[in-house]
Amino acid sequence: MLDDMDKRLLAALQQDAHLTSQELGERLNLSPSQAGRRRQRLESSGVIESYTARVDARRLGLAVQGFVQVHLSIHGPEHAHSFGRLIAARNEIVSAWTMTGDADYLLRVYCEDLPALNRLIHEVLLPHPAVSRVQSQIVMDQLKRDGPLPT
Repeated sequence: MLDDMDKRLLAALQQDAHLTSQELGERLNLSPSQAGRRRQRLESSGVIESYTARVDARRLGLAVQGFVQVHLSIHGPEHAHSFGRLIAARNEIVSAWTMTGDADYLLRVYCEDLPALNRLIHEVLLPHPAVSRVQSQIVMDQLKRDGPLPT
């Protein structure tokens, strides 16, 4: 169970994961040791899973962001595991969800250019034996970056 102070601490860390215990304590009106213990408890309990750097995709040469809906023709545990291994092995697929509705999976992808996205779809995804259809949407502009979770 998270109290209000935990939520405030999480909000602060989601804005800046580099905050020291001293800085957290100042923001939350806690001693540095109290802030550090709270952070450590949230880490050890799994509420805070990890710390990562947000990287600019364009500066890495990844000019195309897209969402790919994957429709399966064959359903079953072995095909789901096989497809899961396929998407886990592809760096350009940065996140994947199983979905309700028409599509079985929704993939978020970053590619260098449109030919790279085309290769991903036609040479990687469509050849999988369980895949029947793929639909892609290319991001024209991202109005809001992935933000912190509400606390």
